[in-house]
Amino acid sequence: MAYVKRFLDLILTIPAFVLLSPVLIVTALLVRCKLGKPVLFTQQRPGLGGRPFKIFKFRTMSDARDADGALLPDSARLTRLGRFLRATSIDELPELFNVLKGDMSLVGPRPLLMQYLDRYTPEQARRHEVRPGITGWAQVNGRNSVRFSERFKMDVWYVDNMSMLLDCKIICLTFLSVLRRKGVRSDFDTCLNEIDDCGFYEKSSEAQTNNSKSANSDHCE
Repeated sequence: MAYVKRFLDLILTIPAFVLLSPVLIVTALLVRCKLGKPVLFTQQRPGLGGRPFKIFKFRTMSDARDADGALLPDSARLTRLGRFLRATSIDELPELFNVLKGDMSLVGPRPLLMQYLDRYTPEQARRHEVRPGITGWAQVNGRNSVRFSERFKMDVWYVDNMSMLLDCKIICLTFLSVLRRKGVRSDFDTCLNEIDDCGFYEKSSEAQTNNSKSANSDHCE
């Protein structure tokens, strides 16, 4: 199954790169003009087996800071361009490179933060038995409106029921969700307070604030 899934990833991702190259180029230029360098947001995320890899996305946030030099809240740094990129999921397109590298799959549980690894229950940790995906079963069943506990259950359900037919279904539903902009939210703090019923974000927020030099965040994705 893993080899068939990898083959499907490649035969879909390579043509997608070619077809979407104008979008990638234009978006990169817009981000460069509006937000400056770097154009891409990179961050360590847990992949297959929890092993870290570097995820790539288009930047959607500025590097605005307060008088003390601390980064402003996510909601204050999200730009108008960034809001559009997130609403259309264009900010996720560089992850196609992660799929080509073998770090990710087109379909699978979304890769969250490295800090969460030691907070999963043994059952929740099973979401790392497969490669993380650009989209997944939880993303087409509520996306940002799904509580963490339910999201993890859906991730494990996907691991247990993974098939080519299911992947094709999820990809088709993803296109519909993107067109409808279903489940997209930019009110990060409110969103996280509503969906994080596991306390993951609360435990990570201080560490993220003290140790973050990035100009992007996507806990609520």
